[in-house]
Amino acid sequence: MNQNADAIIVGGGIAGAATAYYLAKAGLKPILCEKGEIAGEQSSRNWGFVRQQGRDPFEVPLMIECNRMWQGLSAELGTDLHWRQGGNLAMAADAKRLTAMEGWLEVARLYQLDSRILTNKQIRELIPGIEGQWVGGLYTPSDGQAEPAVVAPAFAQAARRLGAEIKTGCAVDEIVTAGGAVTGVRTERGELKAPVVICAAGAWSSRLLRGLGLSLPQLLIRGTVARTTPAPKVTATGVWGPEVAFRQRSDGSFNIAAGTGTDYDIVPDTLRHGRAFWANFRENRGLFDLHFGPTFLKSLWSELPLSEAGRNPFRATRIMDPPANPDRVANALAGLKTVFPNLGPVSVVRSWAGNIDATPDAIPVLGGVEPVRGLLVATGLSGHGFGMGPIVGRLMAELAAKGKTSLDIAGFRFSRFREGAALGARSVV
Repeated sequence: MNQNADAIIVGGGIAGAATAYYLAKAGLKPILCEKGEIAGEQSSRNWGFVRQQGRDPFEVPLMIECNRMWQGLSAELGTDLHWRQGGNLAMAADAKRLTAMEGWLEVARLYQLDSRILTNKQIRELIPGIEGQWVGGLYTPSDGQAEPAVVAPAFAQAARRLGAEIKTGCAVDEIVTAGGAVTGVRTERGELKAPVVICAAGAWSSRLLRGLGLSLPQLLIRGTVARTTPAPKVTATGVWGPEVAFRQRSDGSFNIAAGTGTDYDIVPDTLRHGRAFWANFRENRGLFDLHFGPTFLKSLWSELPLSEAGRNPFRATRIMDPPANPDRVANALAGLKTVFPNLGPVSVVRSWAGNIDATPDAIPVLGGVEPVRGLLVATGLSGHGFGMGPIVGRLMAELAAKGKTSLDIAGFRFSRFREGAALGARSVV
C-alpha cells in the first residue's frame, strides 16, 4: 500500500491534536483531519479544570502523569497555556456528599495524592471572601487550570512544526478497511492511506464508527458555560460548589457554570444506546433536564439518506454549536454573587454551550478495536477530558508507534460494554 502517512487522526480536539504532536515528536508522519477548525467544539468550550481529584480509579494514574506533563507544557509547546497550579476544590452541601468525598480519599491514598478534606472554616481560609454553609470539601492543592481555547491549537501548531499535516475543513466521510484492517480514510478531498487510523472525533465518534458496523454507546450532554467581566483577583483554585462552579482566569474574569444540572436533548441515539445508559441515568436522574422537540426531529432527519446531512453527515455540520441555557447562565451568575457577596459588580459578557461526549460509565474509550486491525479510538472523555488530553495523545501515539503504552489502559477498552464490564461512574466530582 502506498502510504500518505504513518497514521491518520480523525478529529482536531485536544486528544487528536495532542496525538498528532506526540506522533510527530516520535519521528512519524501523521495527518490530522478536522471537518471544522481545531478545538471548534468541546475542547474549547469546557471549564478549563485540570484535576486529578475525584476521578474514577482507572483515570487517576493517567492524570497523575498528565499533571506532571502540564507543568512543563507551555515551555514545550512554545505557547502560554495560562497554566496555574492553584488546586481544585469541590464543596459538599450535605453529609451524604461529604461521605462520598471521604470515601474517595482511599483512592488518593493509594496513589499518594495530596487530596484532603477541608472544613467550612478551612474553605474560607483558602478562598478569601467566600461565603456559604458547606459541611466540608475535597481539596487537591496540586491540581490546576489552563485556557481551553489555547491548548489544542498550540498542540496542532507544534505538531505542524515537527512535520505533521493538519487539514482543517476536511471532513472524513468514512474509515476505509480491507481484509479486516484499516487502509486509510475517505475524505471530502479524496482518499488518504495509512496503516493506522485514530478516531478522536469526540461527539461524532459513535456515528463515524457505526460506518464500520461498530456500536459505541455514546450520548451527548449539553453543558452551558458563561464568562463574566473582570473582577478583583480572588483565587487560582478551580471550584465546584452546589451554587456555582467557577474558575478565575488570568485577566480576573470568571468562567462560571451552574453547580448542578445539565441538559439532555432526546435524539435517536437515546433509543439506540438507552439500555447501556439506563443504570447511570437512574442513579443521577436529578442532574439532567430532558428536552424533547426540534433537536430530535433535526437529528432524525440527519440520519435519513433523503437529506444532505444524512448523505454527508460530517460535512453538513462543520462545528456543533448548541444553544446555551439562559436559565443556567442566570443561576450561575446568581450563585457566584451568593458565594462572593462582596465581589463587586460583575456581569456576564458571553455564554456558550458544548456537547459532552459521554459513555455509560463516564470514562473514556482508549485503545484498539479488536475486529479492525490498525483502528485506535480515543473518545468518550465524558466532560473531564480537557485535563486528560495531553496524556491521551501521548498514549495513543505510543500505541500507534510501538503497539503498547507506558500506562495501563485496559480499563478503557472498547470491548468493555459488550463484556458487561461497565459498572457505572466511580468518580465523586
